[in-house]
Amino acid sequence: MNQKTALLFAGQGAQYVGMGRDLATLPEARLWFDRANEVLGYELTRICFEGPAEVLTQTEHAQPGIFLVSWVAWELLRTRCPGLEFQAVAGLSLGEFTALTAAGVWSFDDGLRLVRTRGCLMQTACEGSNGAMAAILGLDEPVTREVCETTGVAVANLNCPGQIVISGPRAALERAVELARARGARKAVLLNVAGAYHSPWMAPAQPGLEAALGAVPMRSPAVPVLSNVTAAPHDGPDSIRARLVEQVTAPVRWEASMRRLLAEGFTRFIELGPGTVLTGFLKRIQKDVQIWNVADLPSLEATVRAFP
Repeated sequence: MNQKTALLFAGQGAQYVGMGRDLATLPEARLWFDRANEVLGYELTRICFEGPAEVLTQTEHAQPGIFLVSWVAWELLRTRCPGLEFQAVAGLSLGEFTALTAAGVWSFDDGLRLVRTRGCLMQTACEGSNGAMAAILGLDEPVTREVCETTGVAVANLNCPGQIVISGPRAALERAVELARARGARKAVLLNVAGAYHSPWMAPAQPGLEAALGAVPMRSPAVPVLSNVTAAPHDGPDSIRARLVEQVTAPVRWEASMRRLLAEGFTRFIELGPGTVLTGFLKRIQKDVQIWNVADLPSLEATVRAFP
């Protein structure tokens, strides 16, 4: 019986200066990088390849940059493994947009423009509030939620067992970190991010994103695409638009999404894009999972060997 394969697309935070640079030495990849610069009207690839880091990490550049490198990784894998079949896709936060692109919901050009718009809107929302995020390690979800309610912050990412990210105003978040430590968290640390992502404090970004999504032609996905908001497959275009707007302020239910795929019999996963963050999460959820990644030429070659 054929094994079921899912594609996983990287989210914000996975970026690093130099991402995609060695992939761009391949002529077919260079075409995509050049196309992205043309679509956006600025040298996104230079920022990905050369930085500086403080520019790349800005949401307005990090999001389209990760989308682009993830898409190129998928295109290179697909052309080298023409027999590769996949039965579902998922992406962490902005990676959900890449997943929807891979499932044929919209074109590469439209997906890239949407992610750039989303990044700009979220950057503006961050600048309008003194928000932050913190990682809470080794504390159960009910206790973490109690910490959030006590201090006035919000659960932002449910990534894997023992790792939850919370968001909120910086002062309140600092209180939450101290309380989490007092309640027994193994580690509780502020993250180096621009704002309180996936929380009510990002609401100013929603109207602009809703308008942008409404202007893009959409098709139903060719394969199931898991929603970060529901941890269930998207329905048609109207539902996709609504969930992506909701996603800006809603918690990312990544662990639940992966558990759903595992329960449905998925045994092979491929992480596409910079870094191996999603690989780490999945191994925390199920130790013996089969997972490969494509982030650069060596990892591309290794994955191609696994999927002849």
